[in-house]
Amino acid sequence: MVLDKKKKVVLAYSGGLDTSVAIRWLQEEFNAEVYAVTLDMGQGKELEEVQKKALAVGAKEALVFDVREEFLNQYVLPALWAEAIYEKKYPLATALSRPLIAKYLVKVAQERGATMIAHGCTGKGNDQVRIEVSVSALAPELEVIAPARVWKWSREEEIEYANANGIPVPVTTESPYSIDQNIWGRSIECGVLEDPWVEPPEEVFEWTKDLRDTPDQPTYLEIGFDQGIPKMLGGQYYSLLNLTEELNRIGGEHGFGRVDHVENRLVGIKSREIYECPAALILLEAYRDLENLVTPREVTHFKPYLEERYSQLVYEGLWFSPLRDALDAFMEKIACRVTGVVRVKLYKGNLSVVGRKSDYSLYDFGLATYDKEDMFDHRSSEGFIKLWGLPTRTSAIVYRKK
Repeated sequence: MVLDKKKKVVLAYSGGLDTSVAIRWLQEEFNAEVYAVTLDMGQGKELEEVQKKALAVGAKEALVFDVREEFLNQYVLPALWAEAIYEKKYPLATALSRPLIAKYLVKVAQERGATMIAHGCTGKGNDQVRIEVSVSALAPELEVIAPARVWKWSREEEIEYANANGIPVPVTTESPYSIDQNIWGRSIECGVLEDPWVEPPEEVFEWTKDLRDTPDQPTYLEIGFDQGIPKMLGGQYYSLLNLTEELNRIGGEHGFGRVDHVENRLVGIKSREIYECPAALILLEAYRDLENLVTPREVTHFKPYLEERYSQLVYEGLWFSPLRDALDAFMEKIACRVTGVVRVKLYKGNLSVVGRKSDYSLYDFGLATYDKEDMFDHRSSEGFIKLWGLPTRTSAIVYRKK
């Protein structure tokens, strides 16, 4: 395939190995003008340097968008309400960011008159699916190029190409980790981590301390929610952005938030992933506990089925789907009641919920207590048990006779 000189390509640019090499490769292979797009989602990088790097490598234009608030309020918050954790371990930080990236790739493509979008994903990763399906949902007329699927280089060959072309990359053959991060979490893979038997070396962690270096005294946090939105910490109001940043810091100080997960990728292979996500895991646990306090049993027992499906939709790149949109309405309806305060304890890599309160609490002391203030009518239990156990009793009598 040959691109006309006037054709333009919009590239999702992270500043890492794959996308840095992709700029030069797209120019050489297709004679294309490349527009690099980078989103600030709280990854903690100096994005001005990323922007300069894209231009130095050869991008026609390098655009940076601060989408931290949008990411947290329109992507992370719905996932929090859905208590979205893939395979009970991964809070979907990377997966949640991909539809937002696709949204801005489409936006720039339409503004610049580009007909193609490119990304640095490999042929066996999840992100290729997430970005391309999202693009097809938003602008099906756009074509997608995935250079890493075409060149089929090993990590070492890719580094050699970068060195030969004077492309600076934050990766060496001695430390070949692939890292993706945003404010909701940090993921690390490749290198020695590809052996699921090997303990992750301490050098791969940046947000969380080694337990040997954590405080010898626990820290207690009181997190306040208003209609499902975490707004207070220790009695002080915070924006969702500042609160998440603070929880990442405090959780990391106590070594909390590390996840070592052999997960099932969408393409059918198992992959060993290391995650750091202190704030995500703190908020998910706090929200779950408070939600349980204010929702009736039927909701508490039914919602996990939808949570699992929601997590799968996000992980599998189906953010822009009618089902996810419908599930959001269900989750938001429940979140309206989730108002109150949760007290958590952080200590040596562990988190415990040690208190909760809400004006919408369904916990009735008079019904729950066993002391003299007990208001529960114990006499009603006899009839209840007989009716509840009637099907079991009936079948037992019938089958015994047979």
